[in-house]
Amino acid sequence: IKHRIRVWDRDTDEELMDVTMDLKDKPVLVKFPVGTMGDIIAWMTYVDRFQRKHGCKLELTLQKRMAEIFEKQYPNIQFTYLPGKPKTEKPYASYLVGLFFGGDLNFQPVDFRLIGLHEQAGYILGVDTTPEAPKVELGSPRLIPERYVCIACKGSSQNKYWNNGYGWEQVIDYLKSIGYRVLCIDKERTEGKEWIWNRMPAGVEDFTGNKPLQERIALLEHADFFVGLGSGLSWLAWCCHIPVVMISGFSMPWCEFPTPYRVFNPQACHGCWNDINIKFEHEYMWCPRQKGTKRMFECTRLITGRMVISKIKQLIKDNQWLTPNGIEL
Repeated sequence: IKHRIRVWDRDTDEELMDVTMDLKDKPVLVKFPVGTMGDIIAWMTYVDRFQRKHGCKLELTLQKRMAEIFEKQYPNIQFTYLPGKPKTEKPYASYLVGLFFGGDLNFQPVDFRLIGLHEQAGYILGVDTTPEAPKVELGSPRLIPERYVCIACKGSSQNKYWNNGYGWEQVIDYLKSIGYRVLCIDKERTEGKEWIWNRMPAGVEDFTGNKPLQERIALLEHADFFVGLGSGLSWLAWCCHIPVVMISGFSMPWCEFPTPYRVFNPQACHGCWNDINIKFEHEYMWCPRQKGTKRMFECTRLITGRMVISKIKQLIKDNQWLTPNGIEL
């Protein structure tokens, strides 16, 4: 919001300052938290829009692995790796972009639960909130000659997982039956906490590991499509301009980037992440409405393999593809 500051001496009534905000050519600092992959990807486009709108000398602080996939694509922005200190010691203006909990409206103009995750940065920075995938380096050579699909099954908390015990195997079996290779590109083969541990599903090719994100991009950009959750690798696939089948129930369908292949069951308990009547707790097993009951995590337990396969069939038809084994759906 453009503003003007005027200051007077209260005794003499002499005007001491009259400044109208003008960011052009000024040093401006935008700070991202050392957060999850999806948040950073969701917000990157809006920082670029902000710099171009104001013509400022913008420095962005964020974690190194994320900066590495963006800095060559955005020469108009100076990137500083966290936990390093910003190079701009005395910025004309600074902005903190993040998610502020408990209904806070001091650090964010709109409660983030009421808008899409990506739109949060747009509202804080005061730019157009229309979603647009940020730019990453594409054009790597294709290393796998056969047609393939990438999947990712892990998330930062259990409510992001597809908690249907048969779902992944059904989808993988279907994809292989129509001729696809199926590559799992999660960071971890096994991940979990307490009494739930999530393992890489049977039948996939193991491409897991703590690898540079640019290697993930090189795999994703040549995949026919991606199947994943409301988590970071889905956002990275979006950057690669391939279709994304997203399975999520804890968030509302408008919360993440738009995809016509969002799988969601409105007949189950759903959308707690976007419910302003619920206080978010930073706990791995967060299920605020159903925890301790037989309905725990039903938002994704009641998403069936058939529902996901239906979206995959729609995707293939929409793109007018033959399946890898030559079948027209």
